[in-house]
Amino acid sequence: MQIAAHTTRTPGTAPIKAEYIIAESRAAPDDDLAEGATKPGLGASAETGRPLDARDLGGPSRKKTKDEKKDRRGANKGRRFVKARDDLELCWRVACGSMCEFGDECRFTHDMAAYLAAKPKDIRSPTSSELSDVSPFVHTPPQPESTDAEGIIDTSTTCPVFQETGWCRHGLKCRFLGGHAQVGEGGALMLLRDEDKEAQTAVSAKEVNFVGPEILAQLRKHKYPHPLSNAYLKEMQAAIDDEQTKQAAPNTTTTPDEPATPLDVTMDVPQSESEASTLIEKRTGDASSSQAESPDVPVRFSEKKRLHWSGKTYLAPLTTVGNLPFRRICVDYGADITCGEMGLATSFLSGSKEEWSLVRRHPSESIFGVQLAGSKPATMVPTAEVIARECTGNVDFVDINCGCPIDLVFKSGSGSALLDSAGKLGKMIIGMNKVLGEIPVTVKLRTGVKDGRNTAHKLMPRLSSEFGVGCITLHGRTRQQRYTKLADWSYIKQCVDGVRAREADEDLPPVPIFGGGDCYSSEEYWSDVENTGVDGVMLARGALIKPWIFTEVKERREWDISARERLEHIRKYAEYGLSHFGTDTAGVNTTRRYLCEALSFQYRYVPIGLLEHLPGRLNDRPPAFRGRNDLETLLASDDSRDWVKISEMFLGPSPETWSFLPKHKSNAYESQG
Repeated sequence: MQIAAHTTRTPGTAPIKAEYIIAESRAAPDDDLAEGATKPGLGASAETGRPLDARDLGGPSRKKTKDEKKDRRGANKGRRFVKARDDLELCWRVACGSMCEFGDECRFTHDMAAYLAAKPKDIRSPTSSELSDVSPFVHTPPQPESTDAEGIIDTSTTCPVFQETGWCRHGLKCRFLGGHAQVGEGGALMLLRDEDKEAQTAVSAKEVNFVGPEILAQLRKHKYPHPLSNAYLKEMQAAIDDEQTKQAAPNTTTTPDEPATPLDVTMDVPQSESEASTLIEKRTGDASSSQAESPDVPVRFSEKKRLHWSGKTYLAPLTTVGNLPFRRICVDYGADITCGEMGLATSFLSGSKEEWSLVRRHPSESIFGVQLAGSKPATMVPTAEVIARECTGNVDFVDINCGCPIDLVFKSGSGSALLDSAGKLGKMIIGMNKVLGEIPVTVKLRTGVKDGRNTAHKLMPRLSSEFGVGCITLHGRTRQQRYTKLADWSYIKQCVDGVRAREADEDLPPVPIFGGGDCYSSEEYWSDVENTGVDGVMLARGALIKPWIFTEVKERREWDISARERLEHIRKYAEYGLSHFGTDTAGVNTTRRYLCEALSFQYRYVPIGLLEHLPGRLNDRPPAFRGRNDLETLLASDDSRDWVKISEMFLGPSPETWSFLPKHKSNAYESQG
């Protein structure tokens, strides 16, 4: 019977054993749609709420036609998630036991009794030992009654933030308040603090790269100084003017790499040349070398930190889902290199609080980078300078996005549009190298823009030898392909061979090269490395569907992870989310949103114990199936309402006003109605 099922299977269908199949078909999620504008900062401005356009990405602005406006509407063009808040907002200072300097003029209430009476009851966070693969999956043992006679707090609960750090910054607003509060004399609540644990975890548990409100205000008012960037942009503008003068001279013919066009410099007036030279010397070590000469001259920084990444595992920068809690999960499973979500240079320079939150780093991330998208040196270079200054010592590399295929990004000249603008890209890299000091610049790109017109083999040797990048990552598809075809690993090998040949000819040290596309198992990972010569494979969709792929790669095995182990993974994600987003009402439901985002990929995992043969393939679509137990079946559900139910096991009931719209166009999406 199983043999018949195997022989009649439609190509591209996952080889699930016949006894587990419960239907012949199952709607396939659309990964191209999932790459659409879903993140605040792409779909709509997180600050103004207006739909973003090319201006926000550094491109020219123009009035949209009626058809374009209609095209912007749709399932994944700018999702909205209602922020859940307390019905009665307590002042943050009062909530943490401090005095509020605004007094009666504070716009938040100072009436703790009224706030606690209106506050939803505490959430109880289950422990690992309380998880089970038998319904209801979280088995809570009987707990003694709360010591709080009025029922304000539940002393049987634990606060994950307090447990980790010894102090919860949300105080009375915490939804796990009973874990770090007790009723004192006269019925007053007392907040607990474990100073010994605070001291022990001050470094190991505290996130870094916080950019304060003063810096954001300077950026918004365009008062933040960019002396290194201004000096470089001034040099580049002078070089462009000189080139235009030569072209205008009679009997002069030139064939520049790109037409010389005036640089769109929107920065402040440059600092004095002496001050800029001093800062360049301090940042790069030599103000008189070629670093301070024409930006069109290839630059080599002898002091630039070399990246020794061969053999390391690399989690791709992932929009929306590649947040800090998810990266922590991947680090737990063995990810060596992590990179923040793509951030827009223009939004960084405008002081967007949301954009600057993307540079946050957890101490567990041993190698961490920031990815930038932009279309002009005039925005990319100063953004890099601000990052270098404000995140000193806490950013290991800055990556330039040259692969994003989204129409809005591409049409602005950012993302994969840079593949056809090698000269402009080179100016970005050289300028960013100057202002970043020892921090390397890396580049992530696709094979080309259009099908049948691969260009990466021409660009990649220039990236390493002429422009000075520290690492190159190549996704084996064109911009036009999106996910409609398999990644071209044979072309990736051709590009790797081209870079290595150029390095040998010029006696240059090799830069690490990572490939990417369709890697979903340890077997595929090591086969790709051995057959193409890449230093490693950047993991994206494979890590989203099964984050434990990093363990598989490190241990060179296929892991038949149990449903109980996967539920523990979800519990840890919830804890990491609360630690990052907060344990108050707003933080709990932000965590819920991103947990459901993660589950919208992880439900696609087919346990390898259900497969007729290994390894599983990323692009094989499974029919509807049941698991080996009820929990495994629940985790495979494509109904987004089941994802919300799973979140409620760890984050309590979802608010009535809260709903989740998944990224993918699937049965899960349609079930929302």
